[in-house]
Amino acid sequence: MYKNLSIDVENSINSGQVFLWKKNYQYWYGINGQDVLKVDDLGNIKSYQNNKTDFFRKRDDMMEIVRSISIDDITKNAVEKYLGLRLLDQDPFQCLISFIVSSNSNIQKIKNNLEKISKKFGTKVRFENQEFFLFPKPEKLAKASISEITDCGVGYRAKFIKEAASMIFLKKIDFEYLQKCDYHDAKENICLVAGVGNKVADCVLLFSLNKLEAFPLDRWMIRVLEKYYSDQFQITTKTITDKQYDILHEKIINHYGQYAGYAQQFLFKMERENYEKKWL
Repeated sequence: MYKNLSIDVENSINSGQVFLWKKNYQYWYGINGQDVLKVDDLGNIKSYQNNKTDFFRKRDDMMEIVRSISIDDITKNAVEKYLGLRLLDQDPFQCLISFIVSSNSNIQKIKNNLEKISKKFGTKVRFENQEFFLFPKPEKLAKASISEITDCGVGYRAKFIKEAASMIFLKKIDFEYLQKCDYHDAKENICLVAGVGNKVADCVLLFSLNKLEAFPLDRWMIRVLEKYYSDQFQITTKTITDKQYDILHEKIINHYGQYAGYAQQFLFKMERENYEKKWL
């Protein structure tokens, strides 16, 4: 069906999953928790910490995933257009804070806020003759004052950031456990964090905790479902309650199966590109 399933690094990074990345000539550089990654256009990674990371999820059987989700013309078109797009396997704490910051915001502002947080609370390192700030450790943000976090431009989210960091630091949320348990248990657990609703939870589950059935529903995805799938999913309200979100997610899983999260990412990428929205 598809012969060339090589990774498209540019499209994968510019797909709303990560924010602390920049391109320098032919390489992408990004912060991933306590590490800095340097990526070439083939998806080869050099790590500041010399970690072996499967950031582009090369372990995934993309032939099977693409075949599985290409079950209607809209998704098939999105997959064909952005075939090299990959889900990214990122640091869970950075991912959690990133998507708390992302609520009611845009990519440029999210990036700016996270850069300020990293500069203020993260460790400065040099890698490849460049200066980077690692993402703050949970303890650092947990011990920061609300006003110190607010100074990073995050507004009302400062309280949620501090509380989330405290829960991780105190082991009230255990990412290793969440990676091992099933989607529903993991979601119930992550939603205990103040400021984490369905959409933020699904982003964290999909982009850092290996839950490929997570299907984040933000305004872009609601727009996609209304525009192309009004018969299947019958969205009648602009705002979706928790109960409606759960019902809709079940319908989506019935439609796309266990790799629904990949379908979401292809559709999200397609729709934002159609509207010529800015990335990093």
